[in-house]
Amino acid sequence: MNDPDGDLISRIAVGEAGAAEQLVRRHVKRIHALAQRMLNDAHEAEDVTQEVFLRCWRAAPRWRPGQAKFETWMHRVAINLCYDRLRRRREKPDAEAGMSMADPSLGASDAWLAAQRAARVQAALARLPERQRAAIALCHFEEVPQRDAAAALDVSLDALESLLARGRRALRDALSDVAEDLLGEVGDGR
Repeated sequence: MNDPDGDLISRIAVGEAGAAEQLVRRHVKRIHALAQRMLNDAHEAEDVTQEVFLRCWRAAPRWRPGQAKFETWMHRVAINLCYDRLRRRREKPDAEAGMSMADPSLGASDAWLAAQRAARVQAALARLPERQRAAIALCHFEEVPQRDAAAALDVSLDALESLLARGRRALRDALSDVAEDLLGEVGDGR
C-alpha cells in the first residue's frame, strides 16, 4: 500500500520538525472540519484537532506502514475523540455548545436565512446517531473515499453504505421543508 504520508511519518519519527509542520498543513483543515461537523462546537473541534496531531507525533515512532494509510488512522483517532466528547456531553449538557456567527459578507436578511438553514442542517446532523453522523461527515463533507471511511469507522464497506443510506434518509426527512425552499430559490433564478 502506498501511503502518501509514509515519508513524513518516518521523518517525524526521527524528530524532524519540518515534517511535523508539513503533516499539520496537509491535514489540519480536514481534521478540524470533521471534528466541527461531529461536535458542532469550534472550540471543542480545535481541541480535538490538536489532540489528533499530538497523538500523531507520539505514534510516529511506532507506526508500521502497510496496514492502513496514516490519514485513515488520523480520521479514526478524530472520530474516537469526538465520540468521547459527545458521550461526556450527554452526561453534562453545555448550554453554549453550537453557537455560531453568521457570514458577515452576506446582507442582513440573506445572512439570517443562511444562518437559519445552516443551523437546521447542523441540528439535523447532530440528531443522527454518532456512527451515521461520522459516516456522513467523512464521505459527504470531507469527501473521504468510502473504503477509507469504512476503515476509519472500523466497519465493512457494506456497513458503511448502510450507515450512509440511513443517515441520508434521516437528513432528507428532517430537512424536507428546507430542501424544497432551496430548490425553489434555484428555480426562481435567485
